[in-house]
Amino acid sequence: MDIQELLFQYNPWWVGTFSTEGFINRTSYFEKLKKQIDSKPIIFLTGLRRVGKTTLMKILIDYMTKSGIDRNHIFYVSLDDYSLSKMLLSEILIEYRKIHKLSFDEKIYVFFDEITYKDDYHQQLKNIYDNQNVKLFVTSSSSSLLRDKKAFLTGRALTYEVKPLDFNEYLKFKGIEIKGSETYLLDSYFRDYMKEGGMPENVLEPSREYLMSLIDDIIQKDITAFNGLRNHQIVREYYTLLMERSGKQLSINKIANILKLSVDTARRYLGYFEDTFLVHLLPRYGKTNERLLSAKKLYACDLGIKHLFIGDRDLGSYFENYIYLKMRNNKELFYVYENGYEIDFITDDKILIESKYNSEIKGKQKILFDEFDAKEKYVIDSVKKLKILENFEK
Repeated sequence: MDIQELLFQYNPWWVGTFSTEGFINRTSYFEKLKKQIDSKPIIFLTGLRRVGKTTLMKILIDYMTKSGIDRNHIFYVSLDDYSLSKMLLSEILIEYRKIHKLSFDEKIYVFFDEITYKDDYHQQLKNIYDNQNVKLFVTSSSSSLLRDKKAFLTGRALTYEVKPLDFNEYLKFKGIEIKGSETYLLDSYFRDYMKEGGMPENVLEPSREYLMSLIDDIIQKDITAFNGLRNHQIVREYYTLLMERSGKQLSINKIANILKLSVDTARRYLGYFEDTFLVHLLPRYGKTNERLLSAKKLYACDLGIKHLFIGDRDLGSYFENYIYLKMRNNKELFYVYENGYEIDFITDDKILIESKYNSEIKGKQKILFDEFDAKEKYVIDSVKKLKILENFEK
């Protein structure tokens, strides 16, 4: 296909046939992006594959075209397109400028989807940023690949992680509105949310097959193929073991022993799962040595994905996992472990939180909770009390 014909396909608003009808806006992220339209920094959107980064870009583009920005000055392209694989970013932009006869002085708004399909993209983006009148929005489904080892983009970029839908967003996507007098319904809907999770497409059309294909996609494309791993099956088995242990302290040595891997290999593979947002790790609270040497707790990226592997067992672990996902990125988090007893979360600014899904804190755990030195303390024991977490959102 001719390159210019391909670019027209990616940018239907150039000929006035673009619509975001049927898209559901994730307002909290959209508002952050909207504020950055006229700023200088490159905006990176990261997060789990299929979490909605591209949709957010398209909604922002729609807003920009309706707010008076010249449609021909807005350019989107997905860099995982094989037809673009041998082109530098600057060469793609030259083809775009040719179409609309745009000089380098004219301001353009560029959306590069899946930037990590390009080698040396840090340096390429730096060159574009420094030498052209351009606002850049960029996405990636891997956090490790955004690490700028040579600091090309230091001071030039802002990063936002797009997370799976939280419970309030889930209700919005489902078209469910719970009145003040009907809060008794919250628990039933939250149980549905535990099973379906917060991946946007799956919420709209729940499907076990969809979630399984998502995991397979990430394992095959973003982990095994990218890192040159030959044994796909061992990576799948590893991930299954992780999901069965989610919410618990993780022993790398045990995992390595079960899978017959070296400890170094097991640790490296765990890093791949973390880099692609499939799992999250929580360190223990304490001095630096304790944090580094103690086992980390493991959490699933999404409750629906967790449900694929463990079903309806231990609903309390889902509730704890949800609280972690809500707090993550808002506060620096740790877990507390003393004398064989654990408190789920302590923040860097000394807010202590224990998750107790429809149950009570008691015994020696309660003594630890009551006596622990903290600025604020919360026991979140019901879906209704999840509102407490809104106080800590950025």
